[in-house]
Amino acid sequence: MTKEQPALSVSQLTVNYDKTPVLWDVSFEIPSGKLVGIIGPNGAGKSTLLKCLLEMTKPLSGSVEFFGQPFKKVRQKVAYVPQRSSVDWDFPITAFDVVLMGRYGKLGYFKWAKQADKEAARRALEMVGMLPFAERQISQLSGGQQQRLFIARALLQDADIYLMDEPFAGVDMATEQAIIGLMDQLKSNGKTLFVVHHDLSTVDTYFDWVIMLNTCLIACGPVSEVFHAESVMRTYGRGTNLLDEAVKLTQHKSRGL
Repeated sequence: MTKEQPALSVSQLTVNYDKTPVLWDVSFEIPSGKLVGIIGPNGAGKSTLLKCLLEMTKPLSGSVEFFGQPFKKVRQKVAYVPQRSSVDWDFPITAFDVVLMGRYGKLGYFKWAKQADKEAARRALEMVGMLPFAERQISQLSGGQQQRLFIARALLQDADIYLMDEPFAGVDMATEQAIIGLMDQLKSNGKTLFVVHHDLSTVDTYFDWVIMLNTCLIACGPVSEVFHAESVMRTYGRGTNLLDEAVKLTQHKSRGL
């Protein structure tokens, strides 16, 4: 039987910013159909990793492959949800138009969206509870609504791999639960998702795999195997309330409590 290609293979990836290492000799493989959390302290290289995967940042060395191929050959199979803070929300465009952009990669240059594309955009808006806001200017949306909007745009791309940079940042609990519900649905359809995440207390309930970074790779694998007190302390060090709670959580899990 032929071994299935990993959804993502990263080999000896090193990235420097002004001669300062941001990622150092990072290597891992992720099978397809996983919901993967990317965790680590601020400045650990989480967002940089996503940008390298998308060829938005050029590494000093190393390689990246999706299903055994470079990104440029599978570009249409990869969808990206950026941080909200990286977007100009004053740009004069409606929520519907932002979501419709998710089809431009398939349409190609100088081709207009067809009625079927517009109907698909409305369905994507409906899936994230944003259809009533379709004609609203994006500057008039709340933080949670803006985040739902970018999730809808990614859904419209109908990709095989989704890269999401802090999709839960600044959203209320209802929006967070709606987003994780959509992620679970995508995973059940065979999609692979990579999510930069900060809340350690939800790692074991949201994700089935985890990548733990602090410039170097600390651990990568199923949450049940690699997310424990020792790996958390190696990733974050000591001294934060959040870390203390995460360590307590993983210790309870290891004792079967």
